Amino acid sequence: MAKEIVKEYAKGDLTILWKPKKCIHATTCVKTLPNVYDPEGKPWIKPENASIEELKAQINVCPSGALSYTNKGEIDSNEKTMNMTEIDIKPNGPILVHGSIVITDQNGVEHKKEKTTALCRCGASSNKPFCDGEHNRIGWTAS
Repeated sequence: MAKEIVKEYAKGDLTILWKPKKCIHATTCVKTLPNVYDPEGKPWIKPENASIEELKAQINVCPSGALSYTNKGEIDSNEKTMNMTEIDIKPNGPILVHGSIVITDQNGVEHKKEKTTALCRCGASSNKPFCDGEHNRIGWTAS
């Protein structure tokens, strides 16, 4: 099994963690803090362009859980296991499951997920049952 890629971006005691394979490119980060998140920039995350409070608030609403943070070595509440599972259906986007879940795929393989899991609604994902953002590329809309 390949090791998960995790990119780190620091601002003081705060370290932003980005997991590219989890990212569904919902653009919530770019729309919320465009001075921080620039998909065309190198690096694409510039945490120095926002306050720590602004960064934490934006990261806490990342729909896929691809963004998280540590602060002085402590994992934020966004990374901790939630007690209640919540489901959020995004307009023209994935089904977001917030909490700890186990999904058994069509081959009987169990996938244990924590935090936020984005499930495909459009049927075009190449990583089913998980969303890979393909709905954006194909212009899928919910009926």
